[in-house]
Amino acid sequence: MSAMVETIEHSDVREIRMARPPVNALDTELCRALIAAIDKAQGDDIGGIVLSGGEGVFSAGLDVPYLLSHGENRHALMDSWQAFFGVARALAESRVPVAAAITGHSPAGGCVLALCCDYRVMARSVDPSRPYAIGLNETQVGLVAPEGIQQLLRRAVGVHRAGCLLVAGELVPAERALDIGLVDELADIASVVPRAVAWLQALLQLPHAPVMQTRAIARADLAVALHNDNIRLDRFVEAWYLPETQQALQAMVARLKK
Repeated sequence: MSAMVETIEHSDVREIRMARPPVNALDTELCRALIAAIDKAQGDDIGGIVLSGGEGVFSAGLDVPYLLSHGENRHALMDSWQAFFGVARALAESRVPVAAAITGHSPAGGCVLALCCDYRVMARSVDPSRPYAIGLNETQVGLVAPEGIQQLLRRAVGVHRAGCLLVAGELVPAERALDIGLVDELADIASVVPRAVAWLQALLQLPHAPVMQTRAIARADLAVALHNDNIRLDRFVEAWYLPETQQALQAMVARLKK
């Protein structure tokens, strides 16, 4: 198992914890480690998976400085984005239920991974004036979320609200995320993983075949959303190199360095 991913056993539930400090930014290595961990959990006949992150940050999304380091190497950039969408598909197509333990902020790619899970428990900040936030803020950094990613948000919060959030690139505070259905439950940060585990273990007490068949029907649209036709990664990579997009991405990196 990669050092970027830790696994913790909770009886018949396995926690897969992202462990790439400081903010679990998703580079190619972390994405591939997550895919391997998800595949292994299913191969080990685990009853359910909890995907968790670090305290204060679930995942800050794609590692933009790393992606920018690819420069004009479009093959490397494509490979990195394929690895990320590989994680999303691994979660969406998991044969066992997956609960997201959102242990802090979850923008952009972090939000995408959470949206691919069956259930989302998010941390409530101890400081109400500084709540944890989640959402797809792509427009704020010069990117356009692919149609398939927009579909993931629509299935959680509805068509109109998703459109408003996507166009503004808005990050939603945890309390509002609960109100609009972007997350399913809030908990104190120390209780986020236990609550996610408890949800899965309660599910595992129900008659197995009806639950899994119902789950397959209910989540069939996830695979459709993440199909290549709805992601159009070639078009996304072309847009990555547009001057306006590069300018916005470089400005974001400059802000991160301050």
